Amino acid sequence: MTVGIDSRWFRRYGTGGTPHRRLVCLPHAGGSASFFHGWGTALAGPGTADGVEVLATRYPGRQERLEEPALDSVEALADEITAALLPFADTPLTLFGHSMGASVGYEVALRLETRHGIRPDALFVSSRKAPHALTPKDTYLRGDQALLDEVRGLGGTDTALLDDVDLRELVLPAIRADFKAVGTYGPRAATPVSCPVRAHVGDRDPGITVADMRAWAAVAPAGFDLTVLPGDHFYLVQQQDVLVRTLAAHLG
Repeated sequence: MTVGIDSRWFRRYGTGGTPHRRLVCLPHAGGSASFFHGWGTALAGPGTADGVEVLATRYPGRQERLEEPALDSVEALADEITAALLPFADTPLTLFGHSMGASVGYEVALRLETRHGIRPDALFVSSRKAPHALTPKDTYLRGDQALLDEVRGLGGTDTALLDDVDLRELVLPAIRADFKAVGTYGPRAATPVSCPVRAHVGDRDPGITVADMRAWAAVAPAGFDLTVLPGDHFYLVQQQDVLVRTLAAHLG
């Protein structure tokens, strides 16, 4: 882990040496940095490839940042994360975003390039429609029960948090803010990124099709590929080992 760099935005996993590459993980709506804990220990733990540091993004309004107001737009998240990443851009950056995190990762990649002249090594997008193919959703405007039902239906969020009344009251504001960010990030121009785009999706995702993921090719003139894995919207939980090997090969 690099000495002298501290950020409330990232939970860092490293071997203690000087990193030569960094993987930035961006969680889904309702998600948190801890979702990528297994990735951090697998990719950057003792006995793994030297020089890899994993940055699991800590969105405000949850876990260590519970007392901070959650941000309710993809653009606001991307602005803050881009600024927080600048001290870490002394080494090549790879971005991985799942669901909402894919949209955030795309916007971060654009900002790094256009505002700071930094080209990520690659943008990995998972289980999310391409920016020009999105449709607005009003889930965030519904009552608490409808919102909770939507979160449970997607999976990926610890149901113990949702079943416990006190814990639920703590996490609901961040969940609603995330769903507003997702729901209001509507279709926009297919602005290309300068790095390759690597797409992943589960073959039984109830809301995202293989064709949806192929549409990311329109923003990837530097190269695009698509991998379909067994599973639903949170296929990456069961397929963690496969994804870690893929990322390790890219980072290696």
